[in-house]
Amino acid sequence: MIRIFIFAILVLALGFGFSWLADRPGELTLLWEGRIVEMSLLAAAGFTVALVAAVLICWWLVSGIWNSPHTINRYFRARKRDRGYQALSTGLIAAGSGNALLAAKMAARSRGLIRADQEPLIHLLEAQTALIEGKHDDARQKFELMADDPETRELGLRGLYLEAKRLGADEAARQYAEQAAEKAPYLPWAAQAALDYRSQAGLWNDAIRLLDQQRVANVFPRPEAERKKAVLLTARAAAALEADPKTARQDALSALKLAPSLVPAALIAAKSYFREDNVRKASSVLEQAWKQSPSSEIAATYLRARSGDSALDRLKRAERLEALKPNNIESLLAVSRAALDTKDFARARQKAEAAARMDARESVFLLLADIEEAETGDQGRIRHWLGQALRAPRDPAWVADGFVSETWLPVSPVSGKLDAFEWKAPFHQIAARIEDGSLAEDALQNLPPLPNKSTDQDEPRASAPVPAIIDAEPVARPAPQAVKEAVKPTPRPAEARSTPAPVAANTSSRAPDPFNGRPPDDPGVKFADAESGAKTRLRLF
Repeated sequence: MIRIFIFAILVLALGFGFSWLADRPGELTLLWEGRIVEMSLLAAAGFTVALVAAVLICWWLVSGIWNSPHTINRYFRARKRDRGYQALSTGLIAAGSGNALLAAKMAARSRGLIRADQEPLIHLLEAQTALIEGKHDDARQKFELMADDPETRELGLRGLYLEAKRLGADEAARQYAEQAAEKAPYLPWAAQAALDYRSQAGLWNDAIRLLDQQRVANVFPRPEAERKKAVLLTARAAAALEADPKTARQDALSALKLAPSLVPAALIAAKSYFREDNVRKASSVLEQAWKQSPSSEIAATYLRARSGDSALDRLKRAERLEALKPNNIESLLAVSRAALDTKDFARARQKAEAAARMDARESVFLLLADIEEAETGDQGRIRHWLGQALRAPRDPAWVADGFVSETWLPVSPVSGKLDAFEWKAPFHQIAARIEDGSLAEDALQNLPPLPNKSTDQDEPRASAPVPAIIDAEPVARPAPQAVKEAVKPTPRPAEARSTPAPVAANTSSRAPDPFNGRPPDDPGVKFADAESGAKTRLRLF
């Protein structure tokens, strides 16, 4: 477009010049070697322009003939290069689609048409072809050649890193990742891998330094980078808590500024304050964390802030947590446990039952069993709550990659990933819901009534006769992992819940049913019939 514009300007200029000379006629006389040449000024200008054009045309023809060998060579070289790039493109597509035969054919053709030192992608095509064909040694050699070339160093290091990970050579993979992160800190894969390896080795200072470099290079989004730094600071604080509580507290508080919902950082900061007997600041830190994410760990640490507190003092502190986070299951459980310690069974039962209706989990029913044992000692009701606990989902815990840990860890022991632990219920839990209601409602409806307190005060409560069993071994409470395979809730028909079960005729020889005619979740010891009982029952009196 620019050339056309310039050509138009030149034509207009020549036209304007000739028109100007035509309007101003004149004669031109030239004396050369005794000869006089006379012509008009317009003819002289036209002759001059034609002479210049002829010279330019002759120069173009001479230069074209002179440079024709180079031009022809350049044409065939460009044609060959285009064919090589076409083969290279076809080979890369074939390698990506898994066509090893076509990829190898195109790799050989592209190498014959293009020099590998001019186009490093040929090494990549050959490496990918070797990987598809299963020739991993050849692929590693190609990746090493690419790692030595400054133009393809990053690509070669990534290939070597992936090969080392495939072979399980973690040390070699770590070295490749560290080298890539040092040369190019803006690479996300190198930055994440190097950060994970330094975290696994416990090099928290080096990991934080590397993360700061990556934040400058904008490798991670700002919220993700702040979360990772908070986790690293918390890990460093946990490592320095025993030796240097003050430094640990500073790191934990810095972590809380970056991630206010990070519960382990709040616990470390509170423990460092406790070592200095600064209960007020420790309580303030725990209260702020409680507002963000209530958990049983915060509640336990908050209630045991002072070792000399009485049970009533702990109840007041639990009420403070409930005021900060009302209508929360953790608040209800904290108040219920504290009320149980103060022997306020009515309040403990009220809060526990409210927590059961809110979230029927294992710890809620175990707490109800403890309340039952402390208040009434009724074995039937205790077994009822223990049976519900076996069916209930597990409580939240620190879970990462299917691994459940009692304490928070900065790195997953399974995958080695940083900040992998989450406070949640383990996913391999028992689904304890029925169609027409929740587990808590079913448990509360099927619960036998409390014994009459006035009767208990007048005369001692009669307990059901328990038969002695020969060679009986104590039955241990199964672990929650085993329970999920052994115990499965089955919904009962509506008729079974509404109509009481028929009572046998010979009820005089049986123990009284503590569940008012309905079968409990844990029926306890099954009594034999009166006729067979004489043969198998051991008489003590």
